[in-house]
Amino acid sequence: MPKAYVFSRFGGPETESFADLPRPVPGAGQLLVAVRAAGVNPVDWKRRTGYVQANAPAVELPAVLGGEVAGVVEQVGDGVEGYAVGDAVFGNPLTGGYAEYTLLPVASTAHKPAGVSWADAATLPVAVATAYDGVQQLDLPAGSTLLINGVGGGVGSAAAQIATHRGLRVVGTASAAKKEFVESLGVVHVESGPGVADRVRAAAPEGVDAVFDLVGGDSLEEVAALLADPATLISGPDKVNVVKLGGSTVARKRNTEVLDAVAQLVAEGALDPFVTRTFPFEQAGQALRTVEEGHTRGKVVIEVSR
Repeated sequence: MPKAYVFSRFGGPETESFADLPRPVPGAGQLLVAVRAAGVNPVDWKRRTGYVQANAPAVELPAVLGGEVAGVVEQVGDGVEGYAVGDAVFGNPLTGGYAEYTLLPVASTAHKPAGVSWADAATLPVAVATAYDGVQQLDLPAGSTLLINGVGGGVGSAAAQIATHRGLRVVGTASAAKKEFVESLGVVHVESGPGVADRVRAAAPEGVDAVFDLVGGDSLEEVAALLADPATLISGPDKVNVVKLGGSTVARKRNTEVLDAVAQLVAEGALDPFVTRTFPFEQAGQALRTVEEGHTRGKVVIEVSR
């Protein structure tokens, strides 16, 4: 039977193991995909600990890890149009991504452009698509100044590239250690930490038109004070405080249109997902440890050999 990397109960890394699972069968509106690459994200290990996202379905154990994949269509479910066996696709799996086979719902699946690698495609459905949704939601005109609070992470670096591609000036907060990386994105770096609002004012004396927050907590409250209109504040991680401050959460669309858009940006060379480490499927646990322990910059991908 096909292999998958699962967690059998909520807890730490000791709950993880490889398992032989039946090959999934696609239902109506679904694709069976032979996985070529799977993105690794912090939400993967958080889900293993028992962290539950809003509106997320209940977890059935053992559960396959991973929320984004790229691969080849092996079987097409009833009612599916626009996809055929052999197509290269990517999206958000229904049955986990750290696996030899998984199911993709066509509503959140897209064709992989030929010029986009398997590894790059596998990193687009979570962090990059979140970044795209946030920038779209703010809908700032060219020439506006966007502050990205926490620009050094996966969502932040993607949002910066998408924003600059649209003609926005981007100011971003990140640690001093990430200054060189942040500036390589064409972003004005501001060191994070207490007093960050004053440092942003010094870096952008004309003010900022919107804030895309990826940190939350006290940092969110401090940068929110920079805005004349709190409606131009959005946050990914802090869904409670952003609303109290008059802003909004990032409205995720999770659809083919967004996936097509971000893949096209990669194909055009306007967006780099920054895949910095890849691991063979047999080292799926090590790949997740790398993300969980914070030992890497950029995206980590698991590659499944065929």
